[in-house]
Amino acid sequence: MMHNPSSAALALPPCQDPQEHSETGFLTVQGIEKRFGAFIALDRVSLEVRRGEMVCLLGPSGCGKTTLLRTIAGLERQDAGQLHAGGRDISHLPPQARDYGILFQSYALFPNLTVADNVAYGLTGMKREARRDRVAAMLDMVGLGGSQAKYPGQLSGGQQQRVALARALAPSPSLLLLDEPLSALDAQVREHLQLEIRRLQKQFGITTLMVTHDQEEAMVMADRIAVMQHGRIEQFGTPAEIYRRPATPFVADFIGHANWLPFTRISGSQVAVGALRLEIQAEEAELPSGRLFCRPESVELFATDATANRFQARVTDRIYLGNRYRLALAADALPGQTLLADVSDQAHERLAALPANDGLWVALPRQALQVFA
Repeated sequence: MMHNPSSAALALPPCQDPQEHSETGFLTVQGIEKRFGAFIALDRVSLEVRRGEMVCLLGPSGCGKTTLLRTIAGLERQDAGQLHAGGRDISHLPPQARDYGILFQSYALFPNLTVADNVAYGLTGMKREARRDRVAAMLDMVGLGGSQAKYPGQLSGGQQQRVALARALAPSPSLLLLDEPLSALDAQVREHLQLEIRRLQKQFGITTLMVTHDQEEAMVMADRIAVMQHGRIEQFGTPAEIYRRPATPFVADFIGHANWLPFTRISGSQVAVGALRLEIQAEEAELPSGRLFCRPESVELFATDATANRFQARVTDRIYLGNRYRLALAADALPGQTLLADVSDQAHERLAALPANDGLWVALPRQALQVFA
């Protein structure tokens, strides 16, 4: 954990409405480059995080997200570019002068220190009574009140991560850095802490940058997501923007599930896919050929005669996902293609009422089709 030890920063930040300061830039990353030998880890990365915002750096292993976080923290030195936080140029400051709290996947608690001593570790310059009160307040905040005398080995993984979070927040840093903090936890604990960390982040209005490879975690926790690949940011936007209108094929594939249909252009708003002629949005890029992208939940079942882009298909497989079914569809008009469709329980019950081996009418709404080269 790195922080500014000045006593002025030790009071709990006031509860804030994130909307009050969401348009104010706090952390600016400008043209950051980082190489390890011949390998380019970060390729002119630029990013702005608003004050009080939670931004997730999302991408597969080796995409550069952890290197970017470590560079912001001062644990790696950039080869080029600048970093500003809270109006200060921190590009070349040592880690301890950058005023941040950091939370790692491994917890990084001291096993020979009590919970209280772990949380108090960064509270230098405080009187003993004030430090004790601060530790108690932080443990109450993360739901571990009364655990001061315990040791990390006596706690579960989720509890240890709560202690680590309390320690990161105790000095009231202006920036919180999270490096895959929940990936070592089981699913139920992870889901609970996702919501808990987001609640605390919003409650105290602390600007937060989090690294994760888990797309669902990013969608749940982030105000905005920076999707990274090969040391670059492929798209930066809200979860809804990235999911509904991905900017690149990589983003479309990495976030959620996708149907890809190769097409040939017929006219400005019409393409040929297999034996089908499909209408698309007129504003889509006028490529002579390429691929159409469509989310499984956008595929419409039981299409009527008046529905555009309608064709017959049959169900070849189905998977129950708990709150919906994912169907695999085959159509004579799309030889060699499998179309995925997500449907509700109610829609699946309607399918069960159809005669065996009967086809059904499905449609691909034009507004749900996106063109990629």
